[in-house]
Amino acid sequence: MGFHVSQPSFQSLFVEVLALGQPISTATAFVGKADVGRALLLTNRHVVTGRHQDTGQMLSSTGAIPDELRIWPNARTELGQFVPVHMPLLTDGQPNWFEHPTLGEHADLVALQLPDRADIAIYPYRVLALTHMSIEPAQVLSVVGFPFGEKTGPSFAVWATGFVASEPEIDHGGRPVFLIDCRSRPGQSGSPVILHQGFRKTREHAAEDEPSSELLGIYSGRINSESDLGVVWKSHAIEELLVAASFAASWSAP
Repeated sequence: MGFHVSQPSFQSLFVEVLALGQPISTATAFVGKADVGRALLLTNRHVVTGRHQDTGQMLSSTGAIPDELRIWPNARTELGQFVPVHMPLLTDGQPNWFEHPTLGEHADLVALQLPDRADIAIYPYRVLALTHMSIEPAQVLSVVGFPFGEKTGPSFAVWATGFVASEPEIDHGGRPVFLIDCRSRPGQSGSPVILHQGFRKTREHAAEDEPSSELLGIYSGRINSESDLGVVWKSHAIEELLVAASFAASWSAP
């Protein structure tokens, strides 16, 4: 039997959040592409600001504010080889990230332009607006990221299993989010939340059907430290961000 790795395991990118060259936390990111626009890096807003999304309090116990991300995409030469890519968060004091076009700082998701490098391979998720309409409460889903910075092998992601915990078609708390019941932890901020169908194994055949993954949204943390209920920003909010960011006048054409 040949070596097999599920694609979401390397679509999620390990993120080191840096301040003055020193790591202050870890997180997760992934690349998304809408049907219109370009492929962009996605993560949570609180990851790049270093502040709690709702209270504004500093997240690092040192009081450090992030000025750079170091992400680990797959090398183009070989699957399982990962290379560091440094992404400054500020230019002349201005953020290098793009926020949601209408929700702005109130949405815990941002997009960043990827560097044009020939040595890395990018595996974007296709982002569709209405994927939340294909799921229902109690359905199983996966949060694919790096809890506590934990990695499998050199930089493959860890899968956390959870369940849809609120009506996906209804905005929870007046925001384009739904809740999940999942034991997610720090480091998984910015993880893709997916509906995954893997190989179906039978006695007669090693596997039937091709695996598939549908992006449902981006995970942004628990509702509070005492709960296993987590917040997922819906795919349509991601699509709106990607389209707006792709055509922002301040960004160069691909």
